[in-house]
Formats: sequence, structure tokens, C-alpha cells
Amino acid sequence: MVIKSVELETVCGVTSVLPENTLFEVAFAGKSNVGKSSMINTILNRKGMARISSQPGKTQTINFYNINNIGYLVDLPGYGYARANEEIKAQWGVMIENYLHQSAKLQAVFLLIDIRHEPSENDCLMYDWINSQGFKPIIVATKADKLKPSQINSHVSRIRQILGMGKEDVLIPFSSETKLGKNELMDLIDNYLLRNPDQTPMTKEQLIERKVLTAREEKEYILSKQGEKKEKTKKERWKKIGKETKAQRQKKADKKEQKKAVARKHKNKIKNR
Repeated sequence: MVIKSVELETVCGVTSVLPENTLFEVAFAGKSNVGKSSMINTILNRKGMARISSQPGKTQTINFYNINNIGYLVDLPGYGYARANEEIKAQWGVMIENYLHQSAKLQAVFLLIDIRHEPSENDCLMYDWINSQGFKPIIVATKADKLKPSQINSHVSRIRQILGMGKEDVLIPFSSETKLGKNELMDLIDNYLLRNPDQTPMTKEQLIERKVLTAREEKEYILSKQGEKKEKTKKERWKKIGKETKAQRQKKADKKEQKKAVARKHKNKIKNR
């Protein structure tokens, strides 16, 4: 999906009423300073859409980003900020819980974990809690550029082990600096957002109408349809020619048989004289 328009449409605080959106949503959760804002800016191709701060715990609201008027990317408050008092932590927890319970359009929850470190107790609690809410968390292992390429697999394996992930569960190493994992992450987001209300995937014609395909994807699709049309026309033409040829052959065979019959009849007349 080509990101052509992004709007921070709704910001919900502790006392705010959650919006009743009609478009599908995907949510992103993670502990404070895990790189969530940087990741959101990277996948949206916007440098300053999500505010980045060196101070943890900056995101204290639920932010709804409208993407292309097709769906929402939802930024949840960061958890685990040690300096936040217990009252604030409790409020953040209630906000996230209310959202997961009340959103009728939420399709998936992405949980961000720093790939450099083993999942914290809060990470494990959040992972288990999201599971208990009926969602299978998709893990985004951030800050992969801080590791050597040879270290990534071992760190990924350790995260999977500690969280108790299954083989089929998805974990994407990601870097906002090198864009590692961006395409894979966007493919998943597309899969959840680019759907009709009945959950059927949007057709290529619908995506072209909404202008969210890349120029290359649109061109390839148009060429493929033109190729299919030519091939169909070619098959129909040959099918028609084949039928005509068969009819002609039958007609020739009938004429030949008639001539033979006439010849036999004439021969019999001569013989009977």
C-alpha cells in the first residue's frame, strides 16, 4: 500500500470516549522507549507524525492515525515506565484494556520488544494479556541495527523462547534506521486493513480505484489483464477456426461418401444389364 495521506484523527485520554470507527484498525503496543514512535514514522513515511522523545513515557494517549481513509493505525500508551507513579500506570493500563475490549474494528495487535534484550516481566505480562483478550500478538523486534547481523537469529530465538511463541507465531526483526523488516510489516498491515466490511480482501480493481497501489503494481496488473484478454481472444479464435476446420473436413467426407455411393449405384446398374 502506498501511503498517500495520514491524519492524526483522534487522540483519546483517560476520560475520553473511544471513537466508533467504521474502518479496520491495527494497534501497536510496547514498553516506553522501545522505538514505537520511530517505527510508526518509518512505516508511514512521515518524519514527525509520531512525536519522538528521549524521555520515556511520552505517549500517554491513544492516537488514531487515519491512513488513506482506508484504515487506522492505533498507537497505544507505552508501559513499564519506572518513573511514572502507580496511579498513572493504572490509568494507562485501563486505557489499553478498554480499547482492546471496546474496539469493534481491531484486527491485530503488534507488540514491540527491544531485540537487544530479553523480554522484561512487563513484556511477558503484556504478551500473555493480549493473548487472553483473543488476539495473537505479532512481535516486532525493534532496534535490530544495534546488533550485528550474525547476532539477530540468536536474539530472535531467545525472545521466542521466553515468550513461549509457537512456530507459526510471527516475529519481525525491525530497524527504523536500515528499514529492515519494513516491507514485511507493511504487507501484514495491508492484509488486515485492505479488506471489505465482510472481511473479504479488496480486489485489485478496488485498490486501483482507491489509488493505494504503487505505479509498478498498477502497471503490472493492467498488463496482466491485457495479456489475459489477448490470450482469451487467441483461444477463442483458434477454437472457432478449429470448429470450422472440423466442419469443413466433415463436409468433404460427406461429399466423398456421396460420390462413392453414386459410383457404386452406377456400377451396379451396368452389372445388372
